[in-house]
Amino acid sequence: MTQCELPSRRNCFRRVCTSAKYLLPPGVCNLLNPSTIYANNEVCLADIEIYGFDYDYTLALYSNSLHSMIYNTARDILVEQYKVREDSSHLVSGLGLLMKIDAFHYIQLGTVYRGLKPVPDEEVTELYQGTHHIPLHQVSGFYGKGPAVKQFMDIFSLPEMTLLAVANDFFISNDIDYDPIHLYKDVTDAIRDVHIKGLMYKWILQDLEKYILRGEETYAVLRRLVDNGKKLFLITNSPFSFVDKGMKYMVGKEWRDFFDIVIVQADKPHFFNDGIKPFRRLDENGDLQWDKIIKLEKGQVYKQGNLFDFLRLTGWRGSKVFYFGDHLYSDLADLMLRHGWRTGAIVPELETETKIVNTEQYSQSLTWLQALTGLLERMQMFRDAESQQVLQDWMKERQEMRAVTKNLFNPQFGSIFRTCHNPTYFSRRLCRFSDLYMASISCLLNYDLRYTFFPRRTPLQHEAPLWMDQLCTGCMKTPFLEEMAHIR
Repeated sequence: MTQCELPSRRNCFRRVCTSAKYLLPPGVCNLLNPSTIYANNEVCLADIEIYGFDYDYTLALYSNSLHSMIYNTARDILVEQYKVREDSSHLVSGLGLLMKIDAFHYIQLGTVYRGLKPVPDEEVTELYQGTHHIPLHQVSGFYGKGPAVKQFMDIFSLPEMTLLAVANDFFISNDIDYDPIHLYKDVTDAIRDVHIKGLMYKWILQDLEKYILRGEETYAVLRRLVDNGKKLFLITNSPFSFVDKGMKYMVGKEWRDFFDIVIVQADKPHFFNDGIKPFRRLDENGDLQWDKIIKLEKGQVYKQGNLFDFLRLTGWRGSKVFYFGDHLYSDLADLMLRHGWRTGAIVPELETETKIVNTEQYSQSLTWLQALTGLLERMQMFRDAESQQVLQDWMKERQEMRAVTKNLFNPQFGSIFRTCHNPTYFSRRLCRFSDLYMASISCLLNYDLRYTFFPRRTPLQHEAPLWMDQLCTGCMKTPFLEEMAHIR
């Protein structure tokens, strides 16, 4: 190609691709079903004999009203107990910066906030000594707590993140001198108090219908597993009185008949990684008993304990056990890496994100973004001034399309699964700590209990992509999804 040919080819290409829809194959939209289960690892359900569950955001899904209550109450605690004052209709909070990072520890520029205001990219680069990379040692804590960075990894984090942002903004807007570390601790303690003082449990129990969603689906899952001869157990950090009333609402008065073992106030993740606390039995009134636990019996309720005693008393080891939870660190990491259990991550946000991915606007934006990237890759060898100008125009348009695609999910942070083209740090942990992931446990109703999940064979960077590699995992034609559609 000569220099004089490039502009005409550019114009021709633009005329052909004025709308990205011309690049889309028929039927590419609406392929993903929000009730699909996605596989990071190959799993055959026929091999699973024992199913275990967390309670909050696993067996029990909660409405957004709960987040508002946690936020409002923690805000009041912050004002009254920690003497943070507000002079407007909203409050206070702050951990230096809120940001999103990718699987390689790079900050996604445009997603960094100090309080409620975005931090310019130039300032972010200056803060991190000329780069936008977070050093490994700052985020390397196994349970998501590095010395300088706290990872927010589950949907329960939303009230805390919001309170941090609003409080931080209050101090900045009012020119109040403060240490973000102290404010972060106070906000975290206020959120913790909502849980420790039992306030959240009280709200939910006072209005189960308002706060608990889709309880009939939880019943359907448990009923189906038991009817197929599977053993079930529950390990939760919540107290028995709270779990009991919630399960009675969702499953019925005899809910404990579904479970072979029930463990409450387990103190995860410590339950999974130390062998110190013994099991204690609770009587029918919820009072602690003094007998030594030499076996875990069906019909009984146990408090605390540890996984090592659990394994010794049950013999439930290895890949025949499948545990579901919503927190990658507290629920799944130890079980996957140290004990070889199968693990399933519950990611409620997946349902909303799937619906966005299915829109024509997203498909067109992503397709045009990928086309621009391909053009830049192929045309960068032309070094003349006119060609370089074309490349600069395309680079600018690519940045604009990245912002458009991000904003479809969330104007501040975008998708929880991607930072532009890279997976997020959350996605990296999700792939490492879970065999399967899904929006809710009710997704299990869409699959036969002998079904084998196969992860999509995504070509590595040095491998030639094959058409078969691109077959959609989770499309509407996935077996059982259509015939089980009445469940959802």
